[in-house]
Amino acid sequence: MGRILAIDYGTKRVGIAVTDTLQLIANPLETVHAKDVLVYLKAYLQREPVEAFVVGMPRNLLGNPTDSTQHVVGFVRKLQKEFPATPVHTVDERFTSRMAQQAMLAGGLKKKDRQDKGTVDRVSAAIILQSYLESRTI
Repeated sequence: MGRILAIDYGTKRVGIAVTDTLQLIANPLETVHAKDVLVYLKAYLQREPVEAFVVGMPRNLLGNPTDSTQHVVGFVRKLQKEFPATPVHTVDERFTSRMAQQAMLAGGLKKKDRQDKGTVDRVSAAIILQSYLESRTI
C-alpha cells in the first residue's frame, strides 16, 4: 500500500505532509519553495510509493473560490500532467492555518517556532491530509 501525500500549495512556499504506510496517520514532512515542488515530488516518488495526492483547495467562509484558488487549480493541473497515474483529490482547506497555529500551541511549540511560516505550512498540510483520511472512513 502506498502513502498518501498532501500539499498545502502557496505561491511562495508549499507545505507537504504524508501518511504512514498503512494510511492511518498524517505527518508533516517538508516545506519547499513553490518553484521546486515538482522536482521534490519526483524525487520523493522515486523513493516511496505514493497512492494519491491530496491538495488543499482555498475557499472563503461562504465556500466560494478565493484569489488563491486559481493558483492551486493551475498547480493541480501540473500535478495531474506530471503524475498521470496518481490520482489527485482536493480538500477544502478553510481554517487549516488557524488550526495549525492552535495545534502547535497545544503541542507546546515555542513562540519562535510557531511564527515560522514553513512550520505552519507543514502542519496545515498534515491537517488537510488528516481531514481527507477521516472523510474516507465515514
